[in-house]
Amino acid sequence: MAGGAFVDGGGSRAAHYEYKITSYFITACVIGSFGGSLFGYDLGVSGGVTSMDDFLKKFFPKVYERKHHHLNETDYCKYDDQVLTLFTSSLYYAALISTFGVSYVTRNKGRRMSIMCGAVSFFAGGLVNAAAENIAMLIIGRCLLGVGIGFGNQAVPLYLSEMAPAKIRGAVNQLFQLTTCLGILVANLINYGVQSIHPWGWRLALGLAMVPAAIMFVGGLFAPETPNSLVEQGKLDEARKILEKVRGTPNVDAEFADLLEASEAARAIKNPFSNLLKRKNRPQLIIGSLGIPAFQQLTGNNSILFYAPVIFQSLGFGSNASLYSSVITNGALVVAALISMALVDKFGRRKFFLEAGCEMIITMVAVGVTLALKFGKGEELSKGISAFLVIMIFVFVLAYGRSWGPLGWLVPSEIFPLETRSAGQSIVVSVNMLFTALVAQFFLKALCGLKFGIFLLFAGLIIFMSCFVYFLLPETKQVPIEEIYLLWQSHWFWKRYCAPDANEDGQEIQKPRKPNNETA
Repeated sequence: MAGGAFVDGGGSRAAHYEYKITSYFITACVIGSFGGSLFGYDLGVSGGVTSMDDFLKKFFPKVYERKHHHLNETDYCKYDDQVLTLFTSSLYYAALISTFGVSYVTRNKGRRMSIMCGAVSFFAGGLVNAAAENIAMLIIGRCLLGVGIGFGNQAVPLYLSEMAPAKIRGAVNQLFQLTTCLGILVANLINYGVQSIHPWGWRLALGLAMVPAAIMFVGGLFAPETPNSLVEQGKLDEARKILEKVRGTPNVDAEFADLLEASEAARAIKNPFSNLLKRKNRPQLIIGSLGIPAFQQLTGNNSILFYAPVIFQSLGFGSNASLYSSVITNGALVVAALISMALVDKFGRRKFFLEAGCEMIITMVAVGVTLALKFGKGEELSKGISAFLVIMIFVFVLAYGRSWGPLGWLVPSEIFPLETRSAGQSIVVSVNMLFTALVAQFFLKALCGLKFGIFLLFAGLIIFMSCFVYFLLPETKQVPIEEIYLLWQSHWFWKRYCAPDANEDGQEIQKPRKPNNETA
């Protein structure tokens, strides 16, 4: 098999891991996962606010005039305005820059502290934006929101992956994606509710970002630190106690021994960022730090969601088009996240990537061809064509929402060794934010130039991504997080970089044990 799957070779301590699902564990994960709602709320609220007339008249009067003067241009170009998209993308640039400072906090002060710092910054950003009187205040607020997202998006996936037992790590980690989707859905419903409140409805929508931030901060005061982080900080007794509480059993000797081994390796690393560049960490760098976070934003999900209001208007929903569009598309994301949570630890990451990838390719081609034949001529789509495109949108979002959406955060959070985990996750978030910002900034310009061809371009990119996953990503389901490195040492391609005899420091490494996953 190209992905390099394995069976238990009998040498893994993971066979002796024990755990029970306790209320303490559930509470910790729910509190930790709430960080996703910050990211989701901003994704949902920003698009709605930038379309509100009161907001545009105050900050972007030229865009408002353009919107209401029905300029003689094609349907592909009428939303192209780089000033307005810069307002949106500025948040992601701030998140990108902040992630490198966040790495220090996450590694030395803990995942929990990073989550709380993110909540404070996001709260401040929501307050500044709600009170904004000029574009400078808006940008400052967006930057504070971005710093908050930089903290949260780095710390929350790590927190959930380290808290979770190996056998259910996929489901637990995807609480982040679920709360992100719920945040988007709630934000869109709020946008719909406040758009008729003149002239300050947009202030209410932006200010309500403070609510999930406050909840996350208060929850963080009571949430425990992860055992992995406590061991990394040298707090071994506290780490052992927390591990026993989250596993619901005192029989944690095997798992705690693995944590201690990983900690010893971590202490030997003075510069985790430079360590990521070493030959033995090549798969984590290529797959986790660069490939998956960039590909997640190049799937075309944003392009599909952009067209949803146009299609729903053609179906006759009129002024309610945005609401129906949001409920259906973001409702599909929530359903997909629940499906992924329920099944990802049974079927594995690779199968979800590959199966959903096929659906996404087919729907992108279908949408591109349909728009090439029927759209962009200033004419309204027929009911039949619109109904077909609605189905394609739903299928695409459902596929994305159970594959590249959640797995784009899950897989990177579980493949880094402890010594480079914080640094690696910093790069994951920065690359993700960079491509999110680039897509936000230039998608409308590319749409105007490429027209329907942009959907065919995304289809080609998804084909490349699927090949990338098939050949280079081994199955990680149910492998203990501190034994993921064993997958690389046995993988058909990566073993040339990670096998013991390929170590660049010339030190002897024990013969690879087989990781304890159940994939044949």
